[in-house]
Amino acid sequence: MLEKAIQVTRKEPYTHVQYARFADDMVILINSHPQHTWLARAVEQRLREELVKLRVEINEEKSKIVDLANGGSFTFLGFEYRRILGRNRKWRAYYAPKMKKRTALLAKLKEIFRQNISQPVERVIEQINPILRGWVNYFAVGDSSECFSFVRDWVEKKVRGHLMRAREQTGFGWQRWSRKWLYGKLGLYKDYRLRRPWSLLKVQPVESVP
Repeated sequence: MLEKAIQVTRKEPYTHVQYARFADDMVILINSHPQHTWLARAVEQRLREELVKLRVEINEEKSKIVDLANGGSFTFLGFEYRRILGRNRKWRAYYAPKMKKRTALLAKLKEIFRQNISQPVERVIEQINPILRGWVNYFAVGDSSECFSFVRDWVEKKVRGHLMRAREQTGFGWQRWSRKWLYGKLGLYKDYRLRRPWSLLKVQPVESVP
């Protein structure tokens, strides 16, 4: 049904309806031009009709209609989506890790530090590196630089604090250990580069339907 809607409403080179689905989570994007107001209502109605046939219920608490053109945002697969003005003064999609996802990551890492408070720092790094690598690789396709900087600095301070406690001292040892030493000698994970596909940068979602 959605594939048909894409083709029927397409006006080259523009697509007025698009969607993304993963398991039972779905986002439908609709052009926000005033002449397409009816389209949002029509798509929602048809979607509900099709789901009734399949005996699938919509989670009304988690489903909503969002107008990105008026500052709205929505979340999907761990990212929060909204639109911003780019450096070229054109609107573009902006998607960064949800704050909830960052908080969950830090809580998981904090627990590892707590459980290994009396262990050598190398053992701690051995456990947190795979977690950081997986988390960063997943979110590296988004506008995650600010979030990555926060995570990197947080982890670095935790490692420094661990080193200082092992010497029964307080502080973070800023003068004692250089950042180069932490990432080079200890092997702390450091690859926080973004890897955004160029095709995603051209997406301009403006309205979502449950």
